[in-house]
Formats: sequence, structure tokens, C-alpha cells
Amino acid sequence: MPKRYDYTMKDVQEVYDGPGGLLWEAVMSEQIHSGAERTTEELAQALGLQKGQHVLDVCSALGAPARHIAKKYGVKVTGLDMTRTMNEKAVQRTKEAGLDSLIDFVEGNGMDMPFKANTFDVVWGQEAWCYVTNKDQLAAECFRVLKPGGKLGFTDWVITGKVEEDLLAKLYESMSFPYMETYEGWQGVLKKAGFKVLDAQDQTEDYAKCFDEYKPMVEEKLKPTIIKNFGEDLFGFATGLVNMWRDAAHAHKVGRGFYIAEKPK
Repeated sequence: MPKRYDYTMKDVQEVYDGPGGLLWEAVMSEQIHSGAERTTEELAQALGLQKGQHVLDVCSALGAPARHIAKKYGVKVTGLDMTRTMNEKAVQRTKEAGLDSLIDFVEGNGMDMPFKANTFDVVWGQEAWCYVTNKDQLAAECFRVLKPGGKLGFTDWVITGKVEEDLLAKLYESMSFPYMETYEGWQGVLKKAGFKVLDAQDQTEDYAKCFDEYKPMVEEKLKPTIIKNFGEDLFGFATGLVNMWRDAAHAHKVGRGFYIAEKPK
């Protein structure tokens, strides 16, 4: 496991129960991950989702990806997230979208899932597992709740090159990350849990382009709204964060990893 920093699930809850969640939604849309619907669709197609499958979305946030795949592919989705505000908003938005018959949301921890073994056809995640304090435990739980032959598909913020220790500490502090896996490290975690890795992609180039889009959005388009609703300090924090991650991505120090794996039959 890479060096862990002292950020806990409580820190994550405070971010997403507070202005952080609102800010990320304003920047990234309600999908709250880079690439928005485009990368959600990319993951869905790579998994070959089929009508009637039961998908577990781990760290489901506002539930936008769950609604996308339920509506387009006819899958049943269970969202798991330990942030109460995110879950409450997800439930409300799903009801308003008329998709509550296909989607339900559960408040819980991905490292100790409240589900029986061999329950789901697919486990899904998008750019949120960087918040999880023990990726080995998370992967083991994903393996446990998947049916034999079931697939795991996720994207995550990962280390893709050499990152100086002082920069890494600042990156983690800006997001309350306990640690990020390396691009290669996630593959090792999956294999250790028992998965067969079917596909792994370093998507740092696309990730960096997303931050190119976030930069003018935060610095120009959203500036009046951020200052009005949250103040000058948060605006300064947001601009610093976006530029720091953008620069690190373009230097190929951090990026997005894409993974598809299978639980053997």
C-alpha cells in the first residue's frame, strides 16, 4: 500500500455534506467525475451491460451514473455511499426522474458492504475510490458481493508518474485523499483479491483535458457564483486546486485509471 495520509471517511463526509459537494457538482455536473456522461457511457459499453442485470455502484454520490445506466440499459442499480447528503439528494433526484423502481440507495461503507455474497452481476465505480482508506479491503468486498463470472468496472484518480512528496501531500490535502493507488498498483490490488484483469487503461491524457475545461469554468464562468455563495476564500481554494491538479496531470504525475475485471466462475 502506498503511504497513507491522515484523512478519514469523516473528512470525506464533511467535504460532500458541505460546500465541497456543491462546488464539484457545479464544475463536473451531477456526475461528479471527469468526462461526465461521456465516460459513464464508455464504462457501460466496456462492461457490456444487459437489461435485467443488477449493478452495485460503490460510492454512488448523487446517483447520476446510476440513473444513466438504468434508463439506457434497463439494469437495476443499488447505490452505496456513506455520505448522507449525497444519498438524500440521489434518492430525490431519482424519484423525480421516475427511475426509483430501478434504483435504490443504501448508506454504507464500501469496506464493509451490507450485502450478501454473490449478489450482484456488476460492481461499478467512478473516480471515488481514491477516498477509500483501504483499497485491498474494498477490492475484497467487491469480489465477495459479485456473482461468479460477474464483472467489476471502475475508474479512479491514480498516480501515473513520479510525484514529489511535498506536491503529493498538497494534492491529497486539497481533496482529503488518504492515498491514491498507482495505475499499476490497482491492477495488483485486483489480482490479490482474486480478480482476472480484462482491461486496464491509463487515461491521463483525457483526464488532463478535462481539467483544461475546468480551469476557465472555475476562474471565469463560476467565479461570481462561488464568491457570492461561498466567499473569496473558497474561490481561491478552488482555483488553486484546479490549477494544481491540471498541472500535475499534464506532467503525467497523476491521472485517471480505467479497469475492467472479472470474478472467475
